[in-house]
Amino acid sequence: MSTIHLTNGDVAADSLRTALQQAGRAEPVEALRDDLAVGPLRGVDDTPAMRAEFWQRVMDGSPHDDPPRDLLREFNDQAAMLEQIEAADTQVVVWHGESSADQLTLRRVCYHLRNSPQRLNEVRLSIRDLTDPNAAAHHRADRATSVGMFAPGALLTRLPDVAPISVLRISRLALEWQEVKQANGETRRWRDNTFTSGTFGELDALILERASDAWQPAGRIAAQLMMTDLGFLVSDSLVLWRFRELAASGRVSLRGDGSGWPALELRTALSTCSS
Repeated sequence: MSTIHLTNGDVAADSLRTALQQAGRAEPVEALRDDLAVGPLRGVDDTPAMRAEFWQRVMDGSPHDDPPRDLLREFNDQAAMLEQIEAADTQVVVWHGESSADQLTLRRVCYHLRNSPQRLNEVRLSIRDLTDPNAAAHHRADRATSVGMFAPGALLTRLPDVAPISVLRISRLALEWQEVKQANGETRRWRDNTFTSGTFGELDALILERASDAWQPAGRIAAQLMMTDLGFLVSDSLVLWRFRELAASGRVSLRGDGSGWPALELRTALSTCSS
């Protein structure tokens, strides 16, 4: 029987494809391109446009969105891919690390395949599998990992560890996915195998704590935020969006070329300060 591998994100998918090629295996890999740890989730499995609209707000003005992506098409394609996987009889392997987005991806796939649990398998990755001592994850207090952090060589060594997911666990994970969708928080923290909802305001507060009256590189604040234990991994696109939102509300000032971190600076917005 054929096998398809699923990952959270393109970086993880590319690394896994290389690992499979090195192993002489031609099994396909599909990336689920959605950081489920952030943004609204209610209706995500029924209306792909809802998530596309959220990410359009995040990506508008982002240096990573040049040329602009057709997010609605991407999310419609992803929904169609999930439907095709549901309808097939292919064995499915979900690769996941210990991060909110990876764990939510696992639960979403379990929800979609809950009626054919005999097809579901997984490979669990953790900080113990990240052998590079210089990897940033080793310096995080939460030791959060995503599959995209692992080099093809590390994934290659884990290919023999594909294991079926029990029917009972699939049912539990599918139920947790429904509960998370219903909660519909702005962010989702994952700690001690439990999800809790948060807000973008919490992220904004951390940015404001690090801002000062003096101009400083926006990338420095972003790097600090991305290493903070928030219960989910923060992407640079998300941080840049929050910078823009704080600037639009008059709480911070930005200057420089927004097309890249090296040229962008940030400070606390002061009405008495001149640019």
